[in-house]
Amino acid sequence: MHQLEAITWNLDPISPGSVEGFTQELREAVEAAVDFGATYRGKVADLDAGTLLLALKRYEELQETAVKPQYYAYLLFAADSGSDEAKKLSQQATESGNRLSRELLFFDLEIMAIPEEAFNSLMNDPLLANYRHYMSSIRKFSHHTLPEREEQLLKQKDLTGTEAFSRLFDELSASFSFTMELDGEEQEFTGEELLGLLHHTDPEVRERAFSLFLQRHGENSIVYSSVFNTIALDHAQEMELRGYTHPMEPTNIGNELSSDIVQQLMSVTEANYPLAQEYFRLKARILGLTKLKNCDIYAPVAESQKRYSLAEAREMVVQAYGAFNPAYTPIIEAFFTDGRIDAYPRTGKSGGAFCMGMTPSFPPYVLLNYTSNLRDVATLAHELGHGLHFVLSGRQSMLNYHAPLPLAETASVFGEMLLTRLMLERESDPQVKISLLCAKIEDIIATTCRQVVLTRFEERLHLERKSGLLTDSRICQIWLEENGRLFGDAVEAIEAYRWGWSYISHFIHTRFYCYSYTFAELLVLALYREYQQQGSDFVAGYEAILASGGSLSPADTAALAGIDISAAGFWQQGYDILAGLIEELKSLI
Repeated sequence: MHQLEAITWNLDPISPGSVEGFTQELREAVEAAVDFGATYRGKVADLDAGTLLLALKRYEELQETAVKPQYYAYLLFAADSGSDEAKKLSQQATESGNRLSRELLFFDLEIMAIPEEAFNSLMNDPLLANYRHYMSSIRKFSHHTLPEREEQLLKQKDLTGTEAFSRLFDELSASFSFTMELDGEEQEFTGEELLGLLHHTDPEVRERAFSLFLQRHGENSIVYSSVFNTIALDHAQEMELRGYTHPMEPTNIGNELSSDIVQQLMSVTEANYPLAQEYFRLKARILGLTKLKNCDIYAPVAESQKRYSLAEAREMVVQAYGAFNPAYTPIIEAFFTDGRIDAYPRTGKSGGAFCMGMTPSFPPYVLLNYTSNLRDVATLAHELGHGLHFVLSGRQSMLNYHAPLPLAETASVFGEMLLTRLMLERESDPQVKISLLCAKIEDIIATTCRQVVLTRFEERLHLERKSGLLTDSRICQIWLEENGRLFGDAVEAIEAYRWGWSYISHFIHTRFYCYSYTFAELLVLALYREYQQQGSDFVAGYEAILASGGSLSPADTAALAGIDISAAGFWQQGYDILAGLIEELKSLI
């Protein structure tokens, strides 16, 4: 679709140098894991604080060593899933990673099994202060954990079960290319480029592009429905084995959020669906349409769509972060200067966008599918927010490096807010201001309301699959029903949208991840309000959140910036801010 200078990753810092070197790194990691097991298996409960500290440090070192080839193979495959070498290395890494997990399972299991009195004594020992949260969070799964041999067998079977189906999903989705007439000529598109056309000024182009994208997935419904059914069935069987009562329970425990807080978050969001519908009606009026179709939600409101080169996007994003804290400028710039961004779409490349950080020792990388629209500029700010988060949490050791899922989107969403305000302040044209406000409002709706739609769909999918196979028509029906609750009578779903569930990778890779976006967006709106009130005094508390990594629970992490997520009405505050943005938009129209 475009002729652009290739901007791809430089993987040299994590490259093993050769296939032989890659294989050697994997073999050495497995050997180290076996040796670790020989040293500590069956002995963890008897270790004193000093010896357990040494074991934890060795465990961390082992994890970092093992991750390097896994990281390299993941990025190689994401950049080109059609490459035979990438496929082979990725599968080799997957199999080796599975073996590593089985060898190291005992360590967490034995920490869970430490008698309560002895565990409490260890938790109070200052030597283990840095690992208190890690060890206590592990213990929360103790009632749902099986004996080591059974855990190993479950993990081993994943290779030919969920991991194999996840790989099939990725390879099939990345293999699609599309032909569509645009501007009077037939053109070739990737899936991401077609989705980028949802921002086209012509409603007929938007609908054709989205329909073509969805119909291709529908043509492969046998594969997609099989993948979704298998993933859900596997999850249900594992939940039964482990004694969970609800499909979301393990995710909530891992997130250190009570089911009550999660349900409250989603219920408050659903109560604000009418607010989203108010915006949809307003957007239809702006576009001169009687009623929006769902392919019109992200349509540009200006007569001609403003395009942003990657260089322009880079300048704005760097400035937005630098204006908040000048110390962040070199961190953001380094992604460009060090070759840690893969920018443009191509066949075989993973869809969407992500920032991957694996350990405190290795630099994070960003994947984009940049097509030059306003949404892509926001995506750049979003993913570089993740990158900033990974860099700052690199102050932690390996076991405390990764933020819990509900906080994983905090820096990314906050970065988008910084970008929006920068662009609004720069802009004098009221029409462009309207475009910017619409984009921000749509983003908030997409990362709150839509993510709850996805979570409710996923919840129903898993609950119904327990009773038997779900046909693709039934999956489509559940999908349309949950989306219909958000759309109400304000938005008409196009016919092909019944296949909209089939391309969302979170359903496959990280079950019940989606509500984390809602959590993060509403938390960020509260944080941004604090920033507006405190100015530069806010920065230290915000940085403490990012630098804490996974060393604290979500509630304790938010408290570093003076936020109480359990406070009555906390979640509604975010929607009050959304309502204010809609009123601000009305005043400009």
